[in-house]
Amino acid sequence: MSAADPTPASPLPAGPGAPPPDSSAFSIPLRTLGFADPLRWLASGWRDFVRCPLIGLFYGACFVGMGWALVTVFQRAPAYVLALSAGFLLVGPFLALGLYQASYRLERGETPALTDSAMIWRNRLSTMGVFGVVLLVLEMLWARASLVVFALSFDGMPDFKGSILALFDPKNTDFIIAWVIVGGIFAGLIFAVSVISIPMMLHRSSDAITAGLTSMRLVLTQPAVLLWWGALLTTLVVLAMLPGFAGLLVVGPVLGHASWHAYRSTVASEVPIS
Repeated sequence: MSAADPTPASPLPAGPGAPPPDSSAFSIPLRTLGFADPLRWLASGWRDFVRCPLIGLFYGACFVGMGWALVTVFQRAPAYVLALSAGFLLVGPFLALGLYQASYRLERGETPALTDSAMIWRNRLSTMGVFGVVLLVLEMLWARASLVVFALSFDGMPDFKGSILALFDPKNTDFIIAWVIVGGIFAGLIFAVSVISIPMMLHRSSDAITAGLTSMRLVLTQPAVLLWWGALLTTLVVLAMLPGFAGLLVVGPVLGHASWHAYRSTVASEVPIS
């Protein structure tokens, strides 16, 4: 891996393999998926991580730092911690722009560079800004809904340890059911909107609405496979978060690379990458 890219970061569509801008979210061809595809995406994500480990570890460290920052900032508001720590990697496609860029470079036979991946966001600033605001609003609504569930279930807000214990206490069945339902609704919505949208915005010059609708269309038309993919993501993220978020150092970037391959396997390109 090179320490620096000799040329400034360029938008992905500048490459010879990028398709023309999309006209309609409902005219973009989507490939039919099988249940083995998510496993192939993970395997491809691991291969990309191994091929550019320093870039992956940089972003993995960012994921770990984010986890601890959430705990620190919201230590007096445990419901926010539970919602945001469960949901911040559901917006991983937005946070892992640099990993998509690195996978794109590898796919084209080029050597990815940290400077190139870290600055790629500048090329889609307005589009990503719109999409980021949408995801932020959904995250805040999720956090607020979690606070309401806590307030209605307990006499005052428990501390962070108490909130964790509450989730595993059989006496709190009503609270657990309500919290899971609320979290599931928001997590499902965020996942459906973002599962392939940000790689698509980078690669196809799609606007935020077209990318978001295409992502939702994919989930609605092939729900079983995408549910399987979402379950894999959730399981790996939860396991990675258990040892003090340390597992995110590797799991985070692998899932970021895998999400790029998920996009490339689902959205058909008129022109193959050369």
